[in-house]
Amino acid sequence: MKFSYNWLKEYVDGLDAGTAASPEALERLITMKTAECEGIEHTGELLAGASAAEVLEVEPIPGGHNTKARVKTANYGEKTVVCGAPNCRIGLNTIYVPLGRKVIQGVESDGMLASGAELGVNRDHSGIVEIESADRLKTVPQPDAVLEIDNKSLTHRPDLWGHFGMAREISAIARKRLIDPVKPALIPDRSSPVRVEIEDLDLCPRYSALVFDNVTIGPSPLWLQYRLTAIGLNPINNIVDLTNFLMAELAQPMHAFDREKLRGATIFARPARPGERITALNGLSYDLSPSNLVIADEGGPIAIAGVIGGAGSAISDTTTSIVLESANFHASSVRKTSSALKLRTDASMRFEKAQDPANTTRALARAVELLQELSPGIRLAGGLADTARPVNPIPPVTLDLDWLARKLGRSLEAGEVRAILEALEFRVRETGPRSFSVSIPSWRATKDIAMAEDLVEEVGRMIGYDSIPPQPPLIAATVPAEDPRRMFLRHAKTAVALQGFTEVSNYSFVNEDQVRQFGMRPEEHVRVLNPIAADQSLLRKSLLPGIFANLEENSKHFASFRLFEVGNEIHLRQGELPAQISHLVAAVFHREGDGAAGLFELKRLAEILAPGADVQAREALPYEHPARTVDIWWQGELIGRLFELHPALVKGRVEGRAAILDLNLDRVLELRPVRTKYNPVRRFPSSAFDLSVVTDLREPSGTIEKQLRAAAGPLLESIEYVRQYTGAPLAEGTRSISFRLTVGAADHTLSSDEVTGIRNEIIETMQRSGYELRV
Repeated sequence: MKFSYNWLKEYVDGLDAGTAASPEALERLITMKTAECEGIEHTGELLAGASAAEVLEVEPIPGGHNTKARVKTANYGEKTVVCGAPNCRIGLNTIYVPLGRKVIQGVESDGMLASGAELGVNRDHSGIVEIESADRLKTVPQPDAVLEIDNKSLTHRPDLWGHFGMAREISAIARKRLIDPVKPALIPDRSSPVRVEIEDLDLCPRYSALVFDNVTIGPSPLWLQYRLTAIGLNPINNIVDLTNFLMAELAQPMHAFDREKLRGATIFARPARPGERITALNGLSYDLSPSNLVIADEGGPIAIAGVIGGAGSAISDTTTSIVLESANFHASSVRKTSSALKLRTDASMRFEKAQDPANTTRALARAVELLQELSPGIRLAGGLADTARPVNPIPPVTLDLDWLARKLGRSLEAGEVRAILEALEFRVRETGPRSFSVSIPSWRATKDIAMAEDLVEEVGRMIGYDSIPPQPPLIAATVPAEDPRRMFLRHAKTAVALQGFTEVSNYSFVNEDQVRQFGMRPEEHVRVLNPIAADQSLLRKSLLPGIFANLEENSKHFASFRLFEVGNEIHLRQGELPAQISHLVAAVFHREGDGAAGLFELKRLAEILAPGADVQAREALPYEHPARTVDIWWQGELIGRLFELHPALVKGRVEGRAAILDLNLDRVLELRPVRTKYNPVRRFPSSAFDLSVVTDLREPSGTIEKQLRAAAGPLLESIEYVRQYTGAPLAEGTRSISFRLTVGAADHTLSSDEVTGIRNEIIETMQRSGYELRV
């Protein structure tokens, strides 16, 4: 939300003096006591020192489109300026800006005549500002500062979605007098030429309207265009600009219908009928359903209630009579309609916050006053058309000041509490010693203030939470018992991150296409009844879809990277709550190379979390590479799998090789030994030798390693993969895999004969098993 500092000053007497004497000071006060301000934007800098002016003479300058103009200014006398605008003509009333002297095409130009866009009063670049007459300008608008306030901070405060509501807040903060611009007596007490019928007063608690004749449509005065432009609204014409102005001033969305385009004299607020359709002001057509509240005449819908008006009854240049609507709609109804139609407007955003029904007639009274200036000669036809649900009295809230002090952490005098609440326009009545009965104003009773705890917040923010001395809680704090599972998962994340992997966090929701591409069936997943998005209707049964989406996105920007996620798989169980199983999925991506390095890196990562883990070849699933897929076993149990993504899956989506490690961390935690056995350091030196085994290209190196380990016997200390070789003199389709074996005894140093004996035994055993060794 954007708020104009100049606009706020009109409603807070003396705002430019004291604690809120500058936009920066006001920004801090609002942030500390009401809502978070996100910054200040200064606008209309050229208006400083600008003056109304009348063009007296215009003379073309040879050799270009510029003209030499003599103007009479209100503040600086006569000036000669060079102007390139096509609408610069004798008799035009415009705005002069004293920018100093400059020679343009041989002519000295003393200042400039500016366009609305240059001045910041509107978005018109086509020519210099045109004013119907110098007396209509009154005074040139002044530079402004616009405060940007975070919308989410105002969600519970519909009254603050307008300048007057924010001014009411500021007047309480700064202890200044509030100036109400509304004059309710301007609405005459006579019958209206239109009737209002509401089918469901819960969906439309109030609908008010006035009829105006002798309307003229034209541009708004500069002050109004400037006000709207400063806060991000686009000036259109005087009537539409009026409705936007009142929405930004009083937080009351309004709409004007061309009366001549309405059928009949009755306006209906009702649910849409099946099959009804409307073309809106944005030029789009919408199919309506009974869940959508509409405003209708005798011929059908003329507006989508609380969201947008219809094109068929829109204001045009030929409009001479209008029906000005000021209504109140049920917040949830507007929200559902806006979401269903995928149509969010400034009006719908305000109605979704639950507006005050009493505000409808205030906005109309304000409109009566402003229209006299915006459309000279306009005439009010009849009086107010107003249909409303009976208003139930708002029960007062009892506030015990001793209880307030305990809740707040600071004792306050009764007079100070009363002054704060009355400044916020609560009515306070003393009912006993240090006890108040607090009546809530209608604009704070829209799901905002309802109980004593709400009043604690009102008092606390006004005195400033920094004025409350910090105290430790009175309840003794105890350290919770250590959770082994949480500690293990934290250890796992730390261990993987230390290997250079970047952690990602994906949503637990997936769609049907994502689960199908990984061979899973949607019906085996937990389905969400109210998904946050159409493509997130299932709870994930695997972390793979999320990691694959990460691979797809990051591969567009990086040639290589490592990712991992630790999260829960949610598995459907009949008659029971879904099972949640913690998994680690890690991925290594390389745009270049054959991908083998990624597989070995992830195997090493698995061994870090499960020391001594073993891999066994397995049949590949459709999304796994048929020759690069293994199960991971640890202590005789299956704990996960390691594979490369199938080329058909990544083609056109992930240009490179991606290796994946998927570990069941719950199973790893169960298999972890409770105690670690101590192995003393060997006292005697070891001996190492290399052996190369010739085998088929497709035979897993892990199989060879197991054969060598078994053949080496109990004196084997370690076995380490060294390298592999293919090519001459080896036969085609074979390779040589080299391992380094280290042997040793606990009680003596092995002699050369013992080492040779072990080596020869390994060679003979491998040869009996059908392997050829290169020795």
